[in-house]
Amino acid sequence: MSVQLFGLDNCDTCRKARNWLTRFEIEYSFSDYRAQRIEPATLKSWATQLGGWDALINRASTTWRNLPPNRKTPGSDPEWQLLLKEYPQLIKRPVVLTPDGVVSVGFKDAAFKQRFGV
Repeated sequence: MSVQLFGLDNCDTCRKARNWLTRFEIEYSFSDYRAQRIEPATLKSWATQLGGWDALINRASTTWRNLPPNRKTPGSDPEWQLLLKEYPQLIKRPVVLTPDGVVSVGFKDAAFKQRFGV
């Protein structure tokens, strides 16, 4: 089973992560959030592993800044899941899922080297 990478096809950080995995010959599959929506249970699992919804949300994005204030404070898991279903671009990227079930977000060369042992 290969590494699963989730993000947006036109995202520069996702492109860097894909290029890095290719360069180090690490087998992976890529799923675009917009084309292949992430199931609510999967989003909740990711948030739980990462330490909460805040760790999964890209608060620096234009999409987040343009949300009305009342949408920025979901009070429950279903509300977070609905927000991310409506705005998948709010999910930090890339989300990396390794065969051992470990989830991480973002791309940094040093972190990937450590994570993948290269």
